[in-house]
Amino acid sequence: MNIDAKPQLSIGRYNTLRIARRVDFGVYLSAGSEGEILMPGRYVPVNAAVGDPIDCFVYYDSDDRLVATTEQPMACEGDFAYLECKAVSQYGAFLDWGLAKDLLVPYSQQRTRMEIGRRYIVRIYIDSESHRIAATEKIGRYLDNLAPRYTTGEQVDILIAERTPIGYKAIVNNMHTGLLYADELRRPVDIGQRCNAYIKKLRDDDRIDLSLDRLGFDKVQDLKHIVLRRLRENAGRMAVGDKTDPETIRMAFGCSKKAFKMTIGNMYREGLITIGNNEITLL
Repeated sequence: MNIDAKPQLSIGRYNTLRIARRVDFGVYLSAGSEGEILMPGRYVPVNAAVGDPIDCFVYYDSDDRLVATTEQPMACEGDFAYLECKAVSQYGAFLDWGLAKDLLVPYSQQRTRMEIGRRYIVRIYIDSESHRIAATEKIGRYLDNLAPRYTTGEQVDILIAERTPIGYKAIVNNMHTGLLYADELRRPVDIGQRCNAYIKKLRDDDRIDLSLDRLGFDKVQDLKHIVLRRLRENAGRMAVGDKTDPETIRMAFGCSKKAFKMTIGNMYREGLITIGNNEITLL
C-alpha cells in the first residue's frame, strides 16, 4: 500500500485521504501539496490505522488552519443551501452549516443586513483572494450561465428559493432558475425545501416552468391508481364526478379538475368505472 501518494485536495468538499501518522490528539492525513492536515481525535473512526483511507470533509477551523472531519456539513462548496444566521460581527454574518466553525457571509455578499435567527438562501464558495470558504446571498451570478438543456417531463432536483406574486422561484439542478406557479401546486411548499420536480416547459427566453406533478401519461397513470384505491376503500363508489367543483377535487386528490377528468375519462373508456355528474362507480 502506497501511503505516500499525493491526492489532489478539494477544500470545502469531501476527500478520501490516508492516515500518515498518529498523535495523541488525533491523526494527520496525507494531503498532497498541502502536506499533512489534522483530523482531531473525536472524528477519527474507531480502529483506524496508519495507511487507512478516510472519507472526510476538509475546511478551515477557527484558527484558519486546514482540518479534516467526519462530520457532515449541510452543503459543500458550489452548493446552494438555506441556512440560519447564528451571529453577526464586524466581519459579517455567521451561518450554521453543521460544523464547529460557522460559515461567514461578508457584508459585501449580503443583499440586506442579515439578522440572527433568520434563514437565508446562500451559495458556498471559495474566496479568490483569501482562499477561505465563505457564502454569498448574491446567488444570481451563479445561475443561468448555461442555456438549459432539459426535455419536457424530465425530472430535476430543485431548491425552493423565493416567493413571487405568481408562485415560487426554484434553483434547478444547482444551475438554473425555474418557476412553480402557485395555482398549479397541489401541496404547500416552503422556502428552503428540496424536492423533485418536472420540466413543464422551456420558454423562448430560456426560462423554465416547473411542475411538482409528473406530466402527461405518467401523471394520468399515477392518478388512476389513486382513484382505484379510493374506490376499493369506499365500497366501489365515490361522491366525485364530471360536475364536481375544482376545489373539491383538489382537496380530495391534490390535482386539477382537468387532470382528474382526463384520468376518469380514460378509466371509463377502459371499462373500469361509470361516471355520473357527482359520482363514479367501480365496475
